[in-house]
Amino acid sequence: MSSHAGAASSLRFGQVVIGPPGSGKTTYCRAMQEFLTQLGRKVVIVNMDPANEGLPYSCAVDIAELVALDDVMEGLKLGPNGGLIYSMEYVEVNMDWLEKKLKEHGDCYFLFDCPGQVELYTHHTSVKNIFAQLSKCNFRLAAVHLVDSHFCADPAKFISVLCTSLSTMLHMELPHVNILSKIDLIEQYGKLAFNLDFYTEVMDLTYLLDHLTADPFFKKFHRLNEKLAEVIQDYSLVSFVPLSVKDKESMIQVLRAVDNANGHCFGDLEERNLQAMMSAAVGADFQFDSTLGVQERHVETSGKTVEEEMMDL
Repeated sequence: MSSHAGAASSLRFGQVVIGPPGSGKTTYCRAMQEFLTQLGRKVVIVNMDPANEGLPYSCAVDIAELVALDDVMEGLKLGPNGGLIYSMEYVEVNMDWLEKKLKEHGDCYFLFDCPGQVELYTHHTSVKNIFAQLSKCNFRLAAVHLVDSHFCADPAKFISVLCTSLSTMLHMELPHVNILSKIDLIEQYGKLAFNLDFYTEVMDLTYLLDHLTADPFFKKFHRLNEKLAEVIQDYSLVSFVPLSVKDKESMIQVLRAVDNANGHCFGDLEERNLQAMMSAAVGADFQFDSTLGVQERHVETSGKTVEEEMMDL
């Protein structure tokens, strides 16, 4: 084997799953592990949240074995936020422990289930430094940033989400994929002002500003919101992939986006399994609920009827 081939074989790929509390990170990790396992990819989950309890999956590495949030809060008299920041700093200075644990799973694909404190990804440096160090150890990682899709129903919250997503992308310095999670539930939070692709592609935000102006509370902040929208559009970095973990095609779309981001290429076996999964009827072992109805109502169909769109599929 050539030295080049040897170097390539030592690469380890994975996803750094981040996002605010309640965005569905743990559910995503479990669903993605099951999905990738069916494709033939050997997957392990690394719990990076020292506050996670009662995990719905079996994790190969649990950071709570090194540092537990309850112990930190009790021992140092810190609150939850301060305790979580201290815990991440403790992991950073004990990287040898984490690297040793990860080496036990050298031939696997990694899902890092991270804490939900937003400041860790926009201001604090420990999480950024942890994954920067892993990148030096031949890890090829992509940040997967989950955002609850219900924010789309509120223009003010959506602009806030865009600012947070942009700040996270710039701070983490990793290949980055933004996800609108729970897309199958989006209609439960109210009618969208625009088609879904307006939010996923982050189109002209001046239309959102018009909706904000109609609210007396936000009218006096029009200039501020206008400048925030300009910053987001000037960077032109933020876009989203819609996700329902129960929808097969949605999971495939997300996986392809992540694999493109971190450089992972499908092998022959994965491609065959993926094609079989797409063409076969949904089996009892891996159930999906179609979100086609949501897509039909919120994505432009170029003038076609629903029946015509279905015939194209």
